[in-house]
Amino acid sequence: MRRFSRRMASVASRPQPFVRPDGSPVRALVVDDETSLGDLLRMALRAEGWSTQLADNGNDALRLVREFEPDVIVLDIMMPGLDGLEVLRRLRAGGNDVPVLFLTAKDGVDDRIAGLTAGGDDYVTKPFSLEEVVARLRGLVRRNVTLAERDEPELRVGDLVLNEETYEVRRGDTGIQLTATEFELLRFLMRNPKRVLSKAQIIDRVWSYDFGGRSSVVEIYISYLRKKIDTLGPAMIHTVRGVGYSIKPAP
Repeated sequence: MRRFSRRMASVASRPQPFVRPDGSPVRALVVDDETSLGDLLRMALRAEGWSTQLADNGNDALRLVREFEPDVIVLDIMMPGLDGLEVLRRLRAGGNDVPVLFLTAKDGVDDRIAGLTAGGDDYVTKPFSLEEVVARLRGLVRRNVTLAERDEPELRVGDLVLNEETYEVRRGDTGIQLTATEFELLRFLMRNPKRVLSKAQIIDRVWSYDFGGRSSVVEIYISYLRKKIDTLGPAMIHTVRGVGYSIKPAP
């Protein structure tokens, strides 16, 4: 119970997600030659509801900027070959003004000046707090991109309603009591109606990057939700064998 209370407090403290004007997720490109670090940042940003791509070298970063058109870039300075400073110089020389947050182990004043002079917008040194990086990225995106705030706190799929502010869930006129983890799982499903979500995607979003358990936990919690939701009417939570799970309005 104490563990659930801590998770609910964390959920309640998260800022409301924001999206692009067309309703699509904010796009972030993470460029770092430390694969594990890049994965952690990608998972943290996915938890924000952002679409994230990874690059582990400067050439791939430049290619992904053209193909992915990110709204913000997390850029490591010290990389073999084309380093972060040169990547940014090429972007700015080409007229691309995407906001850039530098990540580096170098914290000298000269290094900070070099990064900002090259056209960087912010600077964080390693080791760093994931929460701080995400907060700084939100600030950069908010200042540089026209965003569409999600003012409506309710998610609706058919007759199922989830309120992200009050943490109330109901199907039709019947209220449903959920644990903190069940709520997060249902919220992720309802933010992606009709989309098939894999176990890996669900673990990334619901159990976060520090989860060390087995994927079978997803099956267990899906069964919990089914007992509380699908017993109130036609089934809404569906299994696509070998792929994952989805939620959609009952026929």
